[in-house]
Amino acid sequence: MSTPRVTLYSKPGCHLCDDARAVIEQVCAELGESYDEVDITAGPDASQLTARYGEEIPVTLVDGRQHDFWRVDPARLRAALT
Repeated sequence: MSTPRVTLYSKPGCHLCDDARAVIEQVCAELGESYDEVDITAGPDASQLTARYGEEIPVTLVDGRQHDFWRVDPARLRAALT
């Protein structure tokens, strides 16, 4: 399986993260893409990720570059992936 093109930086208990995840799941399923989700509050990079993205969560990356934060626009995400 190839590397996911979409990465969602999120944290537990974040309703905007739940909304973003739903959009990402739908768009990725339509386009046959996969995505990865990273909890910024867990793991060895937690303090660095929280410092960088804590105020903008959820943050979406496409092909390793920041695409959106706070909300995910399905049309914009679809365009970035096609």
